This record gives sequence, structure tokens and C-alpha cells, in this order.
Amino acid sequence: MPNFSAPDGTELAYHTRGEGEPLVVLPGGAMRASAYLGDLGGLGARRRLVLLDLRGTGDSAEPADPATYRCDRLVDDVEALRVHLGLERMDVLAHSAGGNLAMLYAARYPERIARLALITATPWAVGMGVRGEDRLAAARLRKGEPWFEAAFPAFEAWLAESGDWDPVFEPFFYGRWDDAARAHAAGGEEQTNDEAGDRYGSAGAYDPPATRAALAGLTAPVLVYAGELDGGPRPELARRVADVFPAAEFAVQPGGGHYPWLDDPGWFTARVEAFLAR
Repeated sequence: MPNFSAPDGTELAYHTRGEGEPLVVLPGGAMRASAYLGDLGGLGARRRLVLLDLRGTGDSAEPADPATYRCDRLVDDVEALRVHLGLERMDVLAHSAGGNLAMLYAARYPERIARLALITATPWAVGMGVRGEDRLAAARLRKGEPWFEAAFPAFEAWLAESGDWDPVFEPFFYGRWDDAARAHAAGGEEQTNDEAGDRYGSAGAYDPPATRAALAGLTAPVLVYAGELDGGPRPELARRVADVFPAAEFAVQPGGGHYPWLDDPGWFTARVEAFLAR
């Protein structure tokens, strides 16, 4: 397992899968170990995936200062990884909450981004929150599913902050609630550093006007990718995120949820690789 030192001395780890041109991958969660990404539905057959375990997650060490879990502080770790890999510019793929880290990195180091793929990214960094009502609207699209009646009230209560996280509503995050989705969902809690996740978006992490202004000058191609059934973000919100960038394209995976590489690996890998190959 390869590792490198962050600027503050924290030892960070990353995992590689596949062969070919490197693709740096930033996980979501927030602050979930990169293991949940697998090989991104087979994307590792086309690219060498470099999956970063953010500090305090997976095989990376915990920092001496917990304040460094904040998203803007993690930008230095991504830059240290680039230097460690010896890349002048790099292709970056970021999932979910990791999209915020990728956007902050692109805003600070635009010359280091070759291509940027934002996969079902929650866009807090550019001032676009995911609303509970949007998640509920997406959830209602699943009304015909056999698990819906048991899951929806618990999901509604959780979004209203009157209920706790309940595995019963995990199907809403997947386009297909099959054995692969169940196995994937089962590892979520143990892979996530909750303390780090709480600090990730804490006060001071984001400056949306400054980030949007910086990203307006990003010349690298950007893919903003949404799942048709995902509630965070819904396709409408993801389309607005694409408008932040001068050279962005937008894609919606039919039947896709928050982890689209599980729902239709072939569709996902073909669309992402087509973007990366241009």
C-alpha cells in the first residue's frame, strides 16, 4: 500500500487499481474510506485509479490537529498527492461530498487540473445545498418499489431531524436495491470517520462567492454527472452546478442513484471514459 506525507506530517495512504493513465479519485461520505468506490464499475480496466484515503480514514493516519479535517484544509493533501505522483496536471474524479474538495482544489490550483469529473456531487462549496424537499421528491419516484412503504416514513422523519439514521431507507440512495447494493450499503458505517465528517463542512470550510469566481476561470473540461433517481443532488441541481464552469458538460444516468457505477456499470464507465478520453 503506497503512502506519502502531507505538509503537516500526517501519513496518507492511497490504493491503486487497474492500468493506464492515472485518474486521481476523491471519496465522499463525507470522510468515508475509499474502499466503497471499488473499481468504479470497471473503470479500472481503462484507467489506473489512484484512490485517496483522506486523513483519518481507511489506511491513512489521524492528524494531530482534528481541525485539519475541514474541507478547505484537505486541499493541501490533494496537492501533496499530485507532487508525490509526479504529475504536472492530473485527471480528477470526485464522488458526492468529495466533489467539494475537488472544486476547492480546482479553484486554488486550476493549472493542475487536466479534466474534472464530478459524480453525484453535493455542491456546498459553490453555495448550492441539497434540500430535504428535493430528496423527498426523488424518493417518491420509487413509490412502486416493494420496500417503499416501510422506508419512506423513516426517511421523511430523518430529513425533518426528528428521526435517526435507519438502514431501512438506504434503498433510496441506490438505483437498484439488489444484492450488490445491499452488500455495498452494509459497509458504509464502519468505513466512515464520523468526527471527521462533522468537521468536513464546518464553519469556514466554504466561501461560495470566491470559489465560484475562481471556477469561472477554469479552462479544463468538467463533467457534472447525475443519477436520474438521486436526491442529492437531483439532476436539476446538478445542471445548475454545470453552469458554474465555462467548459462543462452534463450527463444524467437513466435509473441511476447516488452510486451510479453500481446501478449500471456499463453505462457509467462508457460515459465517464468518453469524457476522459476527449
